Amino acid sequence: MKALVYHGPGNKSWEDVPDATVQEPTDVVVKVETTTICGTDLHILQGDVAAVTDGRILGHEAVGTVTAVGDAVRGFSVGDRVLVPAITKCGRCEYCQRGMPSHCQTVGGIGWIFGHLIDGTQAEYVRVPYADTSLYAVPSEVTDEQAIFLADSLPTGYEVGVLAGNVRPGHTVAVVGAGAVGLSAVLTTGLWGASKVIAIDSNKFRLEKALEFGATDVVEVGPGTVGDVVALTDGLGVDVAIEAVGYPETLLTAASLVRPGGTIANVGVHGTPVELPMQDMWISNVTLTMGLVDTVSIPTLLKMVASGRIPAEKMGTHRFTFGQIDEAYSVFADAAANLALKVVITP
Repeated sequence: MKALVYHGPGNKSWEDVPDATVQEPTDVVVKVETTTICGTDLHILQGDVAAVTDGRILGHEAVGTVTAVGDAVRGFSVGDRVLVPAITKCGRCEYCQRGMPSHCQTVGGIGWIFGHLIDGTQAEYVRVPYADTSLYAVPSEVTDEQAIFLADSLPTGYEVGVLAGNVRPGHTVAVVGAGAVGLSAVLTTGLWGASKVIAIDSNKFRLEKALEFGATDVVEVGPGTVGDVVALTDGLGVDVAIEAVGYPETLLTAASLVRPGGTIANVGVHGTPVELPMQDMWISNVTLTMGLVDTVSIPTLLKMVASGRIPAEKMGTHRFTFGQIDEAYSVFADAAANLALKVVITP
């Protein structure tokens, strides 16, 4: 089979590799019919994830069809259409039992294993461990292109942003960073009745998209960013500030926007230390949350997509085939200049 293989920082190749096979009784093999690229894949190619070694197949999101089933698998059969999420879970360890499969002990202490600790989904076929507790059947009314964004970006924006931020009816919410994950937070804040959702970004295209995704207001980054947002909230600041970039300055911006008693929900992946002004924050009863997505919201989000409540297909802006995967990476790596949110890759 063909797959995108990592060969060290800045080096990847679409090449022939051994076929994916059932290795454990709990495994299935899925023929990949739709996949995408995540910002984490770009971090890997920059050499930021030491656990990813030479020869690893990249990718951790897929929609496809089951082609082989291990003897212990009971919930899926050959021919089933499934969503392969970013998080794999055994369903039995302490963290899975607590609803935190992002730290599944059985699969290596972290639920994100595809394209990380085992071969991933940017391939013609992928082996899926613990299929019964990890895969999701895709309803017939949900398209592959809608389902693919439920593998990672939508649950991340929803769980680590909206749910962890404790968004409630009537709340004012600021989303700092209107990339794919930030827009996923914008798209799902309405599920909890936010009265005002303010998207903040330096890119006009993303701000336009934020309005399409349900933002009530947008603020372009500049010297008056904080003042502009505070003015939109009667001078009080927002109830919830969601940080969806992963830079020190964006987290500090989020911290400066939240009102006393509010929540800062950090979604962005930070690669450098951030110094927070705790001498000012401690007295404001502010909560700061952060974490890796668990993808436990996928069943709920699938229902919302199937009903038309969440137009997940809006996330896809560019489409490529496997033979164009290098071009897909180039476009996604410079997403702002290419007016890209998420790319859709099919055979």
